[in-house]
Amino acid sequence: MPVLNNLSGLQKTIESIQKQTFTNFEVWIIDGNSSDETQHYLQKLKPPFQFLTEKDSGIYEAMNKGISLAKGEWLFFLGSGDCLHSGTILDEVSKNFNSTIQLFYGNVCYENSFFNSKFSSILWLKNALHHQSVFYHKSLFENQKYDTDFKILGDYDLNLKLFRSKIISKKEEITIAFCNEHGVSKKINWDLYKEELKIKTQQTSIILFPVFFLFVFLKFVYKNIFYKT
Repeated sequence: MPVLNNLSGLQKTIESIQKQTFTNFEVWIIDGNSSDETQHYLQKLKPPFQFLTEKDSGIYEAMNKGISLAKGEWLFFLGSGDCLHSGTILDEVSKNFNSTIQLFYGNVCYENSFFNSKFSSILWLKNALHHQSVFYHKSLFENQKYDTDFKILGDYDLNLKLFRSKIISKKEEITIAFCNEHGVSKKINWDLYKEELKIKTQQTSIILFPVFFLFVFLKFVYKNIFYKT
């Protein structure tokens, strides 16, 4: 769980974890050197909550640190302010873990909308696999981690790589998390679309750059016209 100066969101997320009926897990909170108030709160937490506090370059460096520290077989990433959807959700999810799958996912919801995650060729069109809907087998990170060159779409970059490598996945139509409407990837700005363009080009060919540029630019214009408030 990466966090930086969001104590109220962090408390909300931790409360949702403390309600879980499933208890065979650890939680690593990777704090980017937040204010004293957050530090005091972290120091009062007891197992299974653990934390590391030090400056980092952003969300994906923090998540990479969490991957290195984690001892569990399956990894799940929550942002501060995001919450597990119910007190039994980890119980429901854990029943699907077995030696044949490498990625398990469901769906997420926002205050006013629902996100139906997909791990399919639609990833070439958009970031269709919501980060808070996915559980990754730790073996997927043995030879790769999040690319910290990306500040907004590092999860999309990884998910597209995993899809291209044809890993074994499974989906259940369950809602795993309730997500913050104001996450970094929800902001409509050109930096996000530049990252999408770079990811698609890197994972295919520079020859396709004009095609991807046109597609991404049109998406950017459409979102600014119909969704920006």
